[in-house]
Amino acid sequence: MRCPYCGSLDTQVKDSRPTEDSAAIRRRRICPDCGGRFTTFERVQLRELTVLKRSGRRVPFDRDKLARSIEVALRKRPVDPERVERLVSGLVRRLESMGESEINSEMIGERVMESLKQLDDVAYVRFASVYRNFREAKDFETLLGELEPRPVDTEPDEETVRRVRDAGLDD
Repeated sequence: MRCPYCGSLDTQVKDSRPTEDSAAIRRRRICPDCGGRFTTFERVQLRELTVLKRSGRRVPFDRDKLARSIEVALRKRPVDPERVERLVSGLVRRLESMGESEINSEMIGERVMESLKQLDDVAYVRFASVYRNFREAKDFETLLGELEPRPVDTEPDEETVRRVRDAGLDD
């Protein structure tokens, strides 16, 4: 594994352990040349996937790009990072197990939207607004009409309680 700091190819593994969901191996590494420490993850890859873009271009599937787009949609939302990692791993497994090595970007986008809809409505709307290229407020209105009403929690979550307390509004 190449050192991200100095580029040396002679790095050493100091610690290996499975991730929480056992879908990957987390390795702590050290570079003997510069002393830099870094973490790598090793995952099973069933097949090489290629994404067929709307423009007709073909690009290699990038798991990190998928994870970043989901994290952007979930920014500042009360969702556990482990749930996000499971969502990304599940999406990648579903794509790999389809049996196709070439996947349309539209299919990936729709699968992400399905997953986000189940996880967090706000993230779903954020992702959909970019993915579907919303241009007007009525686009949001139409999408919001598709959402199923969820029961309102009678108890506020811990984050809400903390914010109210910190703002001095709990008197």
